Amino acid sequence: MEQSQITILGVGSILMTDEGFGVRVIQALDRRFDFPENVSVVDGGVLGLNLLSVMAEADHLIVIDAIRNHGAPGDLFRLSGDAVPERIRAKNSLHQVDFLETFTLCQVMEKVPETVILGVQPMDIDTLSVDLTDVVRGQIDPVIDMVLAELDRLGIAYAKKPAADDSGEID
Repeated sequence: MEQSQITILGVGSILMTDEGFGVRVIQALDRRFDFPENVSVVDGGVLGLNLLSVMAEADHLIVIDAIRNHGAPGDLFRLSGDAVPERIRAKNSLHQVDFLETFTLCQVMEKVPETVILGVQPMDIDTLSVDLTDVVRGQIDPVIDMVLAELDRLGIAYAKKPAADDSGEID
């Protein structure tokens, strides 16, 4: 039996404060955990359409992002099913325009992975800075727990690296 391909994709610009949240979560996941071969951990940055092949190869796609979702800064959310295209059409950040186009192209190719978006309500996505705000940085570990819960739901085993650095340092 062929294993499902799972892609954990962090998107956003690390140069724009909380906009880099998805990438920071991916960096922490990669630093702390080992995943089986059928799980890809991808720093998608702001690559947009260049992510089409990555997305099209996935059977299950877990996207991590900072998205304005009518909440308070630091609020966490999980979007799946019909809520995914509806939320990304809102275009709450620059990279989401490309993400929507890429997601739409997957639909045209009839290869749309089961998609879950895990996100945080940003405090600041306008300031040029590589540092996350304190409230958003504090949500890295809870979102990692959400990602691991998605993997558990899919029956995917993973292991904490023996020398995992849990300091929360940003690469």
